[in-house]
Amino acid sequence: MHKTISEAKRFVSLLLNELHDIEEFEIVVCPPFTALSEVGEILSGRNIKLGAQNVFYEDEGAFTGEVSPGMLKEIGVEYVIVGHSERRRIFKEDDELINKKIKAVLKKGMTPIFCVGETLEEREKGLTFCVVEKQIREGFYGLSKEEAQRVVIAYEPVWAIGTGKVATPQQAQEVHEFIRKLLSEMYDGETSEAIRILYGGSIKPNNFLGLIIQKDIDGGLVGGASLKESFVELARIMKGVIS
Repeated sequence: MHKTISEAKRFVSLLLNELHDIEEFEIVVCPPFTALSEVGEILSGRNIKLGAQNVFYEDEGAFTGEVSPGMLKEIGVEYVIVGHSERRRIFKEDDELINKKIKAVLKKGMTPIFCVGETLEEREKGLTFCVVEKQIREGFYGLSKEEAQRVVIAYEPVWAIGTGKVATPQQAQEVHEFIRKLLSEMYDGETSEAIRILYGGSIKPNNFLGLIIQKDIDGGLVGGASLKESFVELARIMKGVIS
């Protein structure tokens, strides 16, 4: 919940100016609902894609305050964050609700960025893999192989979000590898390799390189660092790794 419409427009214009030459990988920004339409107009036809921070699973109805997949689709949204840890923790969204949202996003031809991850208490009890497996199995419930391949997964250890803590590259890779193997069991190796898995959890320019070079980490879901020019530095680091 950052940036007014005018602030979001200024910031995305800065990003376009700095990152206009990057074509090797996808860059997505997810402004608040209020700024989506105007930011989308600025990004139209450019190399930065538009994403939303949340969505509801119904097309329309008596759901005061909610935003439907069709509303997002019409203004050019291509990606939608689903199941972010703050949605789970603060707004009590459960795996069944998140599964409905994933299906609704896919139905409209958009790409869900599906967030999973454990709390500090769950990690300390050795439950990381159990928690992540449950979230993924229930989040992907009822998805065909073709639908599954369109989902982007973001592993965000809850204990590393907004705390300044960050999983070590080894800790992050361990969970990403586990997710990759789980997807292979649920579907097949082709699907497992096709699904992009991002790391999210206090990513900053001084720790991103060690994370992004890991075998099973395909990119980052950037939080606080996406609100300032350090987002540009992260993109430059990513370009250097790919190049």
